[in-house]
Order: sequence, then structure tokens, then C-alpha cells
Amino acid sequence: MAAQAFEAIVEDFEFLEDWEDRYRHVIEQGKAMDPLDEALKVPATKVDGCASQVWLHPVIEDGIFRFDGDSDAMIVRGLIAVLRALYNGLPVAEVGQVDARAELARLELDENLSSQRSNGLRAMIERIRSVAAAA
Repeated sequence: MAAQAFEAIVEDFEFLEDWEDRYRHVIEQGKAMDPLDEALKVPATKVDGCASQVWLHPVIEDGIFRFDGDSDAMIVRGLIAVLRALYNGLPVAEVGQVDARAELARLELDENLSSQRSNGLRAMIERIRSVAAAA
């Protein structure tokens, strides 16, 4: 049920031999994102539970979910890009149906992130799901 953009990341990961290459690829995904407007980096968009500074700005338009985000940590910024690939463009009603843990396991992220990064990733997913559920 993953979005096409996420499937492209999965395919890229299949060609990368080791975790260090995959880690660099995640960082590159983050570098390719446009930065979040400074005016949107406010307490309401800040995600609690992350070791680094993380902001997610969701937008629901015509029933379609998308979000922008930013972080002060490059790997976390990359994880935001991966989550954007997973969720952006989905009908808002389908966001809660995405098994993010299973989809991210396809990238072996759960095996290679520190516990702090994993907790932060879970916090971002929870924020995404709660915003979509409230819509």
C-alpha cells in the first residue's frame, strides 16, 4: 500500500550493498528536500520525543494528505524525506491504514538506527497518524 515514491526508495535500497551506503542515501533524500519555512518552525509543528529538533507541517487539501518537515540533524531530515515518500499524496482516510513499521522494515531501518532515532521516527509517525485521524 506504499506510495510510488516510497517504492522507488525501496528499489534504490535493493541496489545498495551495505548500511553505510543506505545511510548516505537517506541523508541525500533529506538534502534534496526544500527547507521548511522558518515561520512554520513553531511549537505547534514541533515533534516531541525526538532527540533532535523536528518540525512537521501537515496539509490536507481535497482529502489528500501531505506534509513538509525539517530537522537540525541530517539523518533525521532524511527520515522525514522517507516518511514523506511513504505518506504524501495518500487520501487522508488511508494514512492510518499504512503499516509504517512493516514498510520501513523493508528498508531495514529498524535494525540500523539508534534507539533514540527509532523513538524519534515513531514519534513522527504518531504525529502523522494523529493529524490524519483528526481530519
